[in-house]
Amino acid sequence: MGIFNKFSFIFLVIFLSLSANAEVQRHRFVIQATKVKRLCKTHNTITVNGMFPGPTLEIKNGDTLEVQVVNKGRYNVTIHWHGVRQMRTGWADGPEFVTQCPIRPGGSYTYRFTVQGQEGTLWWHAHSSWLRATVYGALIIRPREGKSYPFPKPKRETPILLGEWWDANPIDVVREATRTGAAPNVSDAYTINAQPGDLYKCSSKETTVVPIDSGETNLLRVINAALNQPLFFKVANHKLTVVGADASYTKPFTTSVLMLGPGQTTDVLIRGDQPPSRYYMAARAYQSAQNAPFDNTTTTAILEYKSASCAAKKCNAPTPIMPSLPAYNDTNTVTIFSQSFRSLEKAEVPTDIDESLFFTIGLGLNKCPPNFRKRRCQGPNGTRFTASMNNVSFVLPRNFSLLQAHQQGIPGVFTTDFPANPPLKFDYTGNVSRSLFQPVPGTKLYKLKYGSRVQIVLQDTSIVTPENHPIHLHGYDFYIIAQGFGNFDPKKDTSKFNLVDPPLRNTVGVPVNGWAVIRFVADNPGVWIMHCHLDVHINWGLAMAFLVENGVGELQTIQLPPPDLPIC
Repeated sequence: MGIFNKFSFIFLVIFLSLSANAEVQRHRFVIQATKVKRLCKTHNTITVNGMFPGPTLEIKNGDTLEVQVVNKGRYNVTIHWHGVRQMRTGWADGPEFVTQCPIRPGGSYTYRFTVQGQEGTLWWHAHSSWLRATVYGALIIRPREGKSYPFPKPKRETPILLGEWWDANPIDVVREATRTGAAPNVSDAYTINAQPGDLYKCSSKETTVVPIDSGETNLLRVINAALNQPLFFKVANHKLTVVGADASYTKPFTTSVLMLGPGQTTDVLIRGDQPPSRYYMAARAYQSAQNAPFDNTTTTAILEYKSASCAAKKCNAPTPIMPSLPAYNDTNTVTIFSQSFRSLEKAEVPTDIDESLFFTIGLGLNKCPPNFRKRRCQGPNGTRFTASMNNVSFVLPRNFSLLQAHQQGIPGVFTTDFPANPPLKFDYTGNVSRSLFQPVPGTKLYKLKYGSRVQIVLQDTSIVTPENHPIHLHGYDFYIIAQGFGNFDPKKDTSKFNLVDPPLRNTVGVPVNGWAVIRFVADNPGVWIMHCHLDVHINWGLAMAFLVENGVGELQTIQLPPPDLPIC
């Protein structure tokens, strides 16, 4: 056997052994209106397959997913597979008018992609208007066959989806805010697995119950699917051992409280080491924006020891024990928690940087346009709320998706002059001049060469109000190498960089009045939006997109668009 043939044979054997156990998993998602009763009232709610939350998808690392989405609802829809790397399959990423046009009522589209090198908990959700208020579900990625978790196998696993519920049609809520220029109404409840729990009216009977046995260790896969609110999560009298986040394993650490920004996931082990009884799991807001209204209610589920269950015998179950949750504005607890994350193994952090970027993020206020009546300018002092990155308020196209425009060379849809630095340097976290409150609208992308090593400093600003912003980058995981407060200072703050074992995430909470530094290698060609995962902020323009060019050869080139890609 010649040397070339020998190597080809070895490669083929390795390839076949890797792909032998990989499966193609096929699902059908029917988007439809379903009667859902919460807080004493029944709403015609948009769901998937009549389920709320939607179906949990369970796959193995290396599997391919094919999900046909059939839109039988009355709104445009797309589905985003939050945190999936989508290597060369940008057409399946899902944000509307970025990688695809929406699936119109009556239409359908099949998302096809392979999940490679990711294990743990991700999730899927609508990425069109505010449909993700009810259109979401868990995506669980297990190790390949024959492989195991890097921690003792838990007795059972439970997805815990934290959500947000409006006693109204969420689409009407966001449309009203768009009309008036004011902030949208806050939610009426938070939910755990779509149930508000005991502390809300008409909700006790359906409260989510999570079983546990004395002595067993269980895995909770916690997902923050709320639209606009970072959330604290706690289980009364129990410690939680964090073992993963955003489908990457972490060095285990133990905590009594979690904080997840919208979009983030955290895998935790919980041990049945307390007297058999019933214990509340509870979640409520972490509110970092001063004087901004927010939903200050608390959602609960019940961790129930089997020997304390009343399902089999008629008895009065004990009232669950309630955890003491942090204060709404407890940034100190958030900081301690977020700085506890480390990669399980030594990380391959890019060190020689090709693109050093600095992005300011924050809110803004647009002056009332002369042709608008007063009722359309109900923001502070007769303005309209807006938001921006580097003073550009992102505007989505309406006739093409950005990826389509790039791939087909359609002119006039976007420009590639998104600024690498803020157009003006100022005291980002101090008293900001009113002249900086009004950003410039635009559809500006930033071009990256294939394989370039990228560092981004994400700097919060105190324009209107400082706030903790969960920033999510599509198509990539990134290393969070440092976080801090105040204005980022390259002279002082580079000494804080962790280049050994920083956590690998897809969504970073940029601290209130602070900064975060992330790094990644641009090895996935396509158009990838980076945005705040507080949906009210993406509506206002707190987003930008990277155009990552093709590299050399087929494996560094985005695939051709599928034939059933929706047209605008």
